[in-house]
Amino acid sequence: MTNLFYVYILKCKDNSLYTGYTDSLDKRLKKHNDGKASKYTRSRLPVQMVYYEEHPDKSSAMKREIKIKSLSRENKIKLVEEALHEPII
Repeated sequence: MTNLFYVYILKCKDNSLYTGYTDSLDKRLKKHNDGKASKYTRSRLPVQMVYYEEHPDKSSAMKREIKIKSLSRENKIKLVEEALHEPII
């Protein structure tokens, strides 16, 4: 059995975006919304997962997370909206 890792983008209550990685999307989203996952999202609840990508290992997920975090807000929004085919903000 292969354990996948995920890079995800959350939309916060204040319309800011948060990027992270995990091996369990459901558990991580719950932790964020319980205020136990990130200092950043804790004060911007609730959060909604608007984007994720699958990766075969932790290393590639972490590298992609860094790459997404380096994108401008505009480019993050474009990435998400192209995947969803609808506006997010």
